[in-house]
Amino acid sequence: MLELFFPKFCFGCQKEGNYLCPDCKSTLEISRSHEICSSQNLKDLYCALDYRNPLLKNLIQKFKYEPFVRELAPTLSSLIIEHLQLLDNKPSFKDFTIIPVPLEKRKLKGRGFNQAEEISKELSSFLAIPLIPNCLIKTKETIPQVELTTETRKENIKGTFSYQHPELVKEKKILLVDDVYTTGSTMEEAARVLREAGAKEIIGIVIARARPEDDQF
Repeated sequence: MLELFFPKFCFGCQKEGNYLCPDCKSTLEISRSHEICSSQNLKDLYCALDYRNPLLKNLIQKFKYEPFVRELAPTLSSLIIEHLQLLDNKPSFKDFTIIPVPLEKRKLKGRGFNQAEEISKELSSFLAIPLIPNCLIKTKETIPQVELTTETRKENIKGTFSYQHPELVKEKKILLVDDVYTTGSTMEEAARVLREAGAKEIIGIVIARARPEDDQF
């Protein structure tokens, strides 16, 4: 009934049926390769696409910003899943636990959902690994990262995350999920806090990687 009264239209060509039709999806260059990307607290990072693709950028922005199309989660998550399936050396996450990068309470209330958590639910189902949604929390409001320079993003996000129930992550391998990786400040800070909570290993995974000048609304 919902499909009848509120049909889905492709964000690329406006064809009825899906938010991303097969023809438009074929224009997205999902990465078939992986280069190890490590940092102080992240062992590695998986990125499915380049954020500069206009269609992908439109999909992610409609997901994160008004009109907040929550139903885009399966579509966007499928891009990550396809990326993992296309890799010659397919990663195994069977011993991992998924944790989404959290939203501050005000944003969560206004949006109605955490986009990283919605992606995490899809990945948890596909990978058949557990999801812990409320272990990592955001305790302080920050200026949106898209409004800041590379230099100020790290300082803006510093000290904004905390953890609860450390027994859930102690000695665990964590798959840390977000939508877009730009300078890495957000994911690195989240990973640092999880390390502090006792996590054994942390790998990041996102839909897209962006340059600071690309990640603008």
